[in-house]
Amino acid sequence: EPVKLVCREDRLEQLAADLSIHRLDMVLADRPLPSNMDIKGYSHPLGECGIAFLAARTIAEALGPDFPANLHGAPLLIPGEDSALRVPLLRWLERRGFQPTIVGEFNDSALMSAFGQAGAGVFPVPLTTAQEVMQQYKVVELGQTQDIRERFFAISVERRLSHPAVVAVSEAARRRFQPRD
Repeated sequence: EPVKLVCREDRLEQLAADLSIHRLDMVLADRPLPSNMDIKGYSHPLGECGIAFLAARTIAEALGPDFPANLHGAPLLIPGEDSALRVPLLRWLERRGFQPTIVGEFNDSALMSAFGQAGAGVFPVPLTTAQEVMQQYKVVELGQTQDIRERFFAISVERRLSHPAVVAVSEAARRRFQPRD
């Protein structure tokens, strides 16, 4: 059947509210539906992966090849406050004693990638999308870590996914997270 895809970006709480009144069929999120929310919904894990740090070639060359130490003092673009990646990323840097200069905070990963492409700073991306981001934005990888994990969930009002489009998106995402040999 033909499917009309409508994509919205908002805080998880607002998207979950729209889901509960059937304005949306599914929410893709970086964390499960919080248990303290008074919304009936189910979080279906899609997968998780590590993080790659990317930058424009000029930034990467200036920082040198010594990852992750080259992040110390580096200009860094980070996800916004609503991202589940933000706190683990900042803790990871702090535990290692790295103090980058945070030059931008972004709620939109594509906008963060565009600023990274323009040379504004180093930026994190999930390993599952790193190759596509490097190709599309003409940036290079400084390094990667499995110590920080990006998680993905499909949230629906169904305990068991049945909507054909939701099932298709969910299965495609799960295939993407399959370990590659």
